[in-house]
Amino acid sequence: MTIDRRTFLKAGTSFLAVASGSAIAFEPVRYPPADLVRLDPDFSGFLYQAPIRRLYTNPDMYWAEGPAWNGWGNYLVWSDIPNDVQYRWLNDDGHVSVFRKPCNYSNGNTFDLTGRQISFEHYPPKVRRYEPDGTQTVLAESFDGKSLNGPNDGVIHPNGDLWFSDPGYGGLSDYDGRAANTGSVQPHQKEAIFRIDMKSGAIHKVSDESYKPNGICFSPDYKKLYAADTGGSHYGAQAAAVIRVWDVIDESRLANGRIFASMQMELGGQVKAGFADGIRCDMDGRIWAGAGWVGAGYDGVHVFNPDGERVAQILLPEICANVCFGGPLRNRLFMTSSQSLYAVFTNTKGAHFC
Repeated sequence: MTIDRRTFLKAGTSFLAVASGSAIAFEPVRYPPADLVRLDPDFSGFLYQAPIRRLYTNPDMYWAEGPAWNGWGNYLVWSDIPNDVQYRWLNDDGHVSVFRKPCNYSNGNTFDLTGRQISFEHYPPKVRRYEPDGTQTVLAESFDGKSLNGPNDGVIHPNGDLWFSDPGYGGLSDYDGRAANTGSVQPHQKEAIFRIDMKSGAIHKVSDESYKPNGICFSPDYKKLYAADTGGSHYGAQAAAVIRVWDVIDESRLANGRIFASMQMELGGQVKAGFADGIRCDMDGRIWAGAGWVGAGYDGVHVFNPDGERVAQILLPEICANVCFGGPLRNRLFMTSSQSLYAVFTNTKGAHFC
């Protein structure tokens, strides 16, 4: 795949572009990279000698989502939801290949404490685990006698329990011309965050305060749970574009729900608000949020300190759907963005292994 210099420069971002391990085009990056934007002079999360790299791009990839790092295999997996495929990027040589197809239109992915992949699927709505022997285990598909809406993202607690969000996006859509599950965009049940007790298999609703809970993550000490709320996509102005946070009580329930950060920001003299989608926490308690739907100067990654103040941005030429920390040192931020996979080395580490 090739791209001419003029087209590349129109993208307006300082990243080195590569695809499937081979360069497609690049302009030398002057350090510090212009698209690593430090809003707080005390922010120390960037390595200013590290360019943003486009690791992979594909015109046939429609919506890259759900990056998850597998430390056991030294690779990254992510989803292309509309194409019903998962890809794998190898850290050893940058090789990209189809990892799984079909994959039930999976969105988010994670790995449990023993390295088994867990995917959050849209069509039909299920939470699925892939076992080492090639078999598959459905961990959740319904709650209180009703189908899940469309599991989106999830995280593992050190006790082994799985927490996941169920906003209902792709699961309520019409894939490949087939009839949608409900025939409408209405959810099967109230959008919520759930916890699966992995010892008993029981599913518990832990919060339905969000309009549409999307990406979720724990704080470094697992005492807080964060969730992006993208309810404005369906509920309009009544659903503020925010990231919420709760206190985790007894490793099993949530309390004291509140707004952690607003996705509104001033841009070009106007207040703009896109959405935070996938989110991850670093070892210093900062939240790194994939963001988009506004345009240049906004789309990419927004970084918030533990007080919910926006302290930095990574600007990308595409909407960033999700992020995760990975690499052997867990200090590389991977970003799935529309039709591309980006990465940048950071001056911090992910709070958790995935």
